Amino acid sequence: MSTLPELQAEFTRALLDPERTAPAALLSDGAGRVPGLDVYRNNRLTSLCDALAATYPAILRLVGEAFFRAVAQVFVQEQPPRSPVLHEYGAGFGEFLEAFPPAAGVPYLGDVARLEWSCLCAYHAADVDPIPLSRLATVPAVRTPALVPRLHPSLALHRSRWPIGALWSAMVNADDEVKVDLGQGQDVLVVRPALAVEVRVLPPGAYSFVRALADGASLERAAGLAAAEDDRFDLVTQLSGLFSLGAVVAVPGLDDEV
Repeated sequence: MSTLPELQAEFTRALLDPERTAPAALLSDGAGRVPGLDVYRNNRLTSLCDALAATYPAILRLVGEAFFRAVAQVFVQEQPPRSPVLHEYGAGFGEFLEAFPPAAGVPYLGDVARLEWSCLCAYHAADVDPIPLSRLATVPAVRTPALVPRLHPSLALHRSRWPIGALWSAMVNADDEVKVDLGQGQDVLVVRPALAVEVRVLPPGAYSFVRALADGASLERAAGLAAAEDDRFDLVTQLSGLFSLGAVVAVPGLDDEV
């Protein structure tokens, strides 16, 4: 006789795969059917596809309702939920799209999907109050290069050969008139310092600067890496922008920061 966990696992597999019959312990007729199982299976599939549509609205608009539903159903069957928390479902959808043959003609879907997943993760990230740029005024100029700002836990970075920021913006804002140059890649920052998730396209050099800070580099080291990538990088402008976004939550070395 199957244990309860084994029975639950077998039942879950039957829900996600129409070709499977229900566990024998649950069968109530001689045809391998549980009354209402098909209805429950369809409801389960629909709810998971709806969850994916809510998480990936830009992908939904890019490919259309019919295609999205079709690919979502395949994703659900191949990668069923591992958590009962519905908003946690959908990680890996970007990688799935990249390997999905019918989507091969739209090669930027994977990067756009990863951007959307970062938006969801940022929304559910820990709340931490940012600090204002004025706090740096208390630091002697000679000490500033060695400072190591700590960035908001919701912050994520994306580097793509595609204009994922422009594509995402056009889709979520339902702007069908905007013209997006697919030949231009973009670096994008995601952060949620308050209630709303912010998505910003970064200028040249800024990705390397913020990435270095996120990895624990000092301002001097991060600025050097950014300038090496693009000599137009402006430290004052980019550092001010990070503070304005609410992306900096601490700077060890200030009088009351540890």
